[in-house]
Amino acid sequence: MTIRPPALPRFVRRRRPWAGVLAACAAAALATAAHAGDPEAGARVFMKCRACHQIGEGAKHTAGPQLNALIGRKAGTVDGYRFSDAMKNSGLTWDEATLRDYLKAPRAKVPGTRMIFLGVTRESEMDNLLAYLRQFDADGKIRPAQ
Repeated sequence: MTIRPPALPRFVRRRRPWAGVLAACAAAALATAAHAGDPEAGARVFMKCRACHQIGEGAKHTAGPQLNALIGRKAGTVDGYRFSDAMKNSGLTWDEATLRDYLKAPRAKVPGTRMIFLGVTRESEMDNLLAYLRQFDADGKIRPAQ
């Protein structure tokens, strides 16, 4: 009995092995674009956050800290805001993966945080919100599109 490997797709069998590589690259590009998000739609998602947070030029601390230059910042370190001990001692740095986990369920990610928020559960909303947050520098100015 001879065991045969699974048949290759037709485009690979017909002397186009580069087509498989091209298809893989296209899939990777689409996956990256899917997480890029839309900052304008993110501004609408941010309306859920505005009750406690400000962002942009002139942003101040309210019930929560201002969020300018959030991505890349160590959690619990903004001057002038009194963070909970849980947030100060969390050891988190706000990268996109950490923000995704935190914004889905803040109290599950940082037990003892004072942040009361039901979470952002839809991936498209999360992508858009992160695209919106990502565009603000430390002064609250919008970085030029790259």
